[in-house]
Amino acid sequence: WLGVTCGRKHQRVTRLELQFQKLSGSLSPYIGNLSFLRELNLSGNNFRNDIPQEIGGLRRLETLSLINNSLSGEIPSNLSACSKLTLVDMTGNQLTGEIPSMLGSLSNLKVLNLQNNSLRGSIPPSLGNLSSLEVLSLAINRLTGIIPEAFRQLTNLSDFSVAQNAISGIVPVAMFNLSNIRLFDIGQNKIQGTLHSDISITMPYVEFFSITGNQISGQIPHLISNASNLNVLHLADNKLSGNVPSLEKLNKLYKCALAINHLGHGEEVLELSSLSIELDLSSNYLTGQLPVEVEKLKNLGYLDVSQNKLSGLLPNNLGSCVSMEELLLDGNLFEGSIPSSLSSLRGLEALDVSNNNLSGGIPEFLVNFGALKYLNLSFNDFEGVVPSEGVFKNASATF
Repeated sequence: WLGVTCGRKHQRVTRLELQFQKLSGSLSPYIGNLSFLRELNLSGNNFRNDIPQEIGGLRRLETLSLINNSLSGEIPSNLSACSKLTLVDMTGNQLTGEIPSMLGSLSNLKVLNLQNNSLRGSIPPSLGNLSSLEVLSLAINRLTGIIPEAFRQLTNLSDFSVAQNAISGIVPVAMFNLSNIRLFDIGQNKIQGTLHSDISITMPYVEFFSITGNQISGQIPHLISNASNLNVLHLADNKLSGNVPSLEKLNKLYKCALAINHLGHGEEVLELSSLSIELDLSSNYLTGQLPVEVEKLKNLGYLDVSQNKLSGLLPNNLGSCVSMEELLLDGNLFEGSIPSSLSSLRGLEALDVSNNNLSGGIPEFLVNFGALKYLNLSFNDFEGVVPSEGVFKNASATF
């Protein structure tokens, strides 16, 4: 049978790999009779109702994958009896109730992924006993309480995400000493405190670091500039203050979001040639000019420096950013004309220079921007004739 593997010796079912088979209905309690089962993968089907308690009797079970079904009810606490489990993944279901504290006894567990459910309550401190754990994702649930201090014991942890919950308190300082961390995401919670000053030393391999949408205060640690493996840095929507440290050594960084903080200086970030997806510095207190080094952002697709106090002329070499799709400069103190070099940005889909002190004529080359869907030139000192072709034909796209 497709997806069913039997052992050679006993001819008993050892693996059920029935992912993406359009199966539906309830999981049968008779699954507990498959006492030789080592792998159960039912991901990507439409199973609903509760996970049967009988799964807890599968003492040989090593991997349990129920990703993207419609399972509801609580996680069976007797899963803790399946002591050989190395992977439990229930991502993308409708599970409710609390995370069973008994799961903390699964000493062989390497992956625990319960994200995108409706789990509530606090995170059990007993999960800190999972000494083999490498991946822990509890994101997109309704969890409250704090991040347990016991998590400092998870020394093999590489991926940690509790994003999009209602977790409060502070991150235990010792968690920043988990030296194998590659992904660290506590975004969209109610977490307070400050960032650890030695973050690049204590987390030398970190690639994805997000604290977006919390209440973290203090300064961005200067040593973050030594975190040479960083690809994504999301610090937006917090209470960070002070200057943005130089990030010029972060030559793998392609996405950087520092918006909606109280940062007062950080134009050096606009010189990072590695940035290829997003740079968002909006809604801060940045002052001074847009540096001419902005031309180094040749691969950048999205630049947002809106709602700051930037001033001076727009650099003529802004046209070197030929990969740009969205350029948002609104709500600053820029003056002078829109540089003719912007005619190189043929892939631009959104351009917003509103609420500045720009003057001169509206550039005719904007008519030729076939991809342009949103253009906002309002609240400036432009003069002359408004073009009538291209994006200017669409009243709902032009302001």
